Amino acid sequence: MAESSPYLNVIAGAYDALADLYADFVRGSLDRLPLDRSVVGAFADLVRAGGVRRVVEAGCGPGYMTAHLRDLGLDPFGVDLSPALIEIARADYPDLRFEVGSMGAIDVADGELGGLLSWYSMIHIPPPELPPYFAEFRRVLAPGGHLLVGFFESEGDPVVEFDHRVTPAYRWPIDELAGLAREEGFVEVARMLREPLEDERFRRGHLLMRRDPAA
Repeated sequence: MAESSPYLNVIAGAYDALADLYADFVRGSLDRLPLDRSVVGAFADLVRAGGVRRVVEAGCGPGYMTAHLRDLGLDPFGVDLSPALIEIARADYPDLRFEVGSMGAIDVADGELGGLLSWYSMIHIPPPELPPYFAEFRRVLAPGGHLLVGFFESEGDPVVEFDHRVTPAYRWPIDELAGLAREEGFVEVARMLREPLEDERFRRGHLLMRRDPAA
């Protein structure tokens, strides 16, 4: 997938412009999200059990989730479109590897990773462009490797565009997103929906999947 696609440039530019504000906003956000932490913890348990602890956070932003994966016993690195966010991630977590790049073209060999985390990073991808990202995720994962996707759920509506604070984004029906992943060679393991907190606008969706060894 070409990293110079116009929508990728728009996303990178928007996050570059607000990098410091965004990083300050998300720091420590997991502390008040026990359900979200439980899903990420289950993902980490499954990856460790699979024996390949090397994982990528695709769309890592300022790196706080990549660091959380390290704390859960994995060997993570992060990739993000925004050079400004990668600079913050490297400053905050100098012991971890962070690279500027597209999660649609991850610089690893086929089947190299035991897991991939996409934590609210696919939300800005235009819906017609999304299937190739799942294909790339399948490519980099070892057979049986696990994928965890966090996203905003559409609460019964079709795919809905909304005014994300950084740049326009999309809310997905969980069944539709799971169907896209299935078409690209993933088997659903579990799903979790939670209602928004008082200061959140939308329901949160989480899909835990594994790469079908036959795909």
